[in-house]
Amino acid sequence: MELMEEVCLIPRRTLFDPFERLLVRISPCGQWIAFKAPINGVLNLWLMSSEDPKSARPLTSFSDRHIGLTLRWSPDSSRILISRDQVGDENFHILSVPVDGTDPVALSPETGVKAFLQEPPTKHTDEVLIAHNQRTTKRFDLYRVSLTTGNSQLIEKNDQFAGFFTDSDFNVRLARRYTEKGEIEYLHRSDGKEWQRYSLIPFEDSLTTRPIEFSKDGQTLFWIDSRGQDKAVAMAEDVQTRTTTLLAQHPQADVSNLLLHPLTNYPLAATATYARADWLPIDPDLEQTLSYLEETFSGDIDITSMSNDTQKLVFAHMQDNKPVEYFNFNRATREAIPLFSAQPKLSNLPLANMSSVVIKTRDDLDLVCYLSQPVNAEKPCPMVLLVHGGPYMRDIWRLDPTHQWLANRGYAVLSVNFRGSTGFGKTFVNASTKEWGGKMQTDLLDAVDWAIEKGIADPNRICIMGGSYGGFAALTGLTQTPKKFACAVDLVGISNLMSFLNTIPDYWKTWKTVYKNRLGDYTTEEGRAFLKERSPLTHVSHIEKPLLIVQGGQDVRVKASESEQIVSAMQDQDIPVTYALFPDEGHGIQKMHNRRAYHAIVEQFLAQHLGGKAEPVGTDFEGSSLQFPAGRELIEGL
Repeated sequence: MELMEEVCLIPRRTLFDPFERLLVRISPCGQWIAFKAPINGVLNLWLMSSEDPKSARPLTSFSDRHIGLTLRWSPDSSRILISRDQVGDENFHILSVPVDGTDPVALSPETGVKAFLQEPPTKHTDEVLIAHNQRTTKRFDLYRVSLTTGNSQLIEKNDQFAGFFTDSDFNVRLARRYTEKGEIEYLHRSDGKEWQRYSLIPFEDSLTTRPIEFSKDGQTLFWIDSRGQDKAVAMAEDVQTRTTTLLAQHPQADVSNLLLHPLTNYPLAATATYARADWLPIDPDLEQTLSYLEETFSGDIDITSMSNDTQKLVFAHMQDNKPVEYFNFNRATREAIPLFSAQPKLSNLPLANMSSVVIKTRDDLDLVCYLSQPVNAEKPCPMVLLVHGGPYMRDIWRLDPTHQWLANRGYAVLSVNFRGSTGFGKTFVNASTKEWGGKMQTDLLDAVDWAIEKGIADPNRICIMGGSYGGFAALTGLTQTPKKFACAVDLVGISNLMSFLNTIPDYWKTWKTVYKNRLGDYTTEEGRAFLKERSPLTHVSHIEKPLLIVQGGQDVRVKASESEQIVSAMQDQDIPVTYALFPDEGHGIQKMHNRRAYHAIVEQFLAQHLGGKAEPVGTDFEGSSLQFPAGRELIEGL
């Protein structure tokens, strides 16, 4: 590892402090651009002229917690809708923020209630459709809400469904519920009174088929649909005749998203990602624009928004070893005006390349994986197997701060799209059924063996690390294959599948049968025994290698009890464990000072057990809520 001395150690704060710009959206009129940017480390809402990046100014000034992932414009470009929660409890409320700088208006209850945009304000300038669960925590009612006053009117009470699907006129067109077999049933009220089945999505298509949006005239429903084929395609359905038209498809991957015309809702293009993102033109007028962008820019293009006349686009140019750059693109002149970089501090730093590789499993599935290797390092080197959460999500090619951090410290980093990861067709995703801790885990082991065989990874210095499902995989790695990994890092991971299922949020229970069919049948004695056998907690006595567990105290998805019970079981058996708790965090670590502390702990832990480089902790615990209920003394350098 001597050659690593030539590579500068990139400070953790440079990599992980909040992005300077993200969620960039152009206004319908094309005059303004809204985005998220930090104020003293807390992401707030900002506004600037689309022609002048230097005109940027904040519209909010929250100091305790980032705003959420919602950022939508009102049709008249006078307001921006955002979301935020209070303490990581995922009780997001919706705010309407005027562009003139006056105070935001709350559109949903601000505490103890989870809300989301049901239908954005596209036809109705002053109104939006919001769903929230104030009346009953288990289900979401629909409210028509004024953007200027916050006054709301209940338009649909929900006493039986997982959710509704609405159109631009705020009509409730479909209701959704889950069957005991894990199917998704969509219903409509053809007579205006009684709910009748509109469509049934079989279990095998339930993760790869969903309605996207109605056209503005309400006559066409657009779908991403895998029924009748393995890979999901883009479809248009005439709601009167029920006939369908194929819009776009990809030979290797599911269609994952549609770019809709802002005025008509008709799809202009689709996206699909196998190893890299591909654009699939639908509207001929946009095809030349997409071709030009793909020819001009070497990375992947993500169109984040467009003006109502579709002539101005904001897009992100994503690369693996350079920060994301945002551009305002004029389709008529083909001028791409640079707006800003998401992380300008990363420019001109020795960042690692991310390569895509396809690894065969022992039962002949193809796993699309992403590998980052240290710059100038000798091989084999220590490796971190980074397992994504979900698990019904996926890793993508991009500049990944965690990959860059670990590669800079001297580790190879391997991210694996194991079976159950989305985007690769329904056969691949359904191969994960009842395979938590089974074949989903052996996929990870097969990828590790590939890295060892290729001389990339030192077999004696490999860590398995992940959050949520990735945390479950990390715990499973130490309990099922105790000699395979040198150590493990579990962030908000599941230790006991039965207790996890018994403590999910109330509003998840409307689709709990999905877990019944995908994890195991918790309603039968045989099913409960199966879930117990697949739970890391059951096999605690097998743990031989160092384990770091990190938990958010306010987590509503994976309760703190998931970490507490495995820590307690390890202590009862005199097995060393380090447990780091952030009482004011939810499902993951968001607050800047807490993120600094988290990454400092992980870095010292990995350096101790894998031998990579480490930046001293320094002041990174200051301002954090970090507590160590167990094992702080086990990590050197804290």
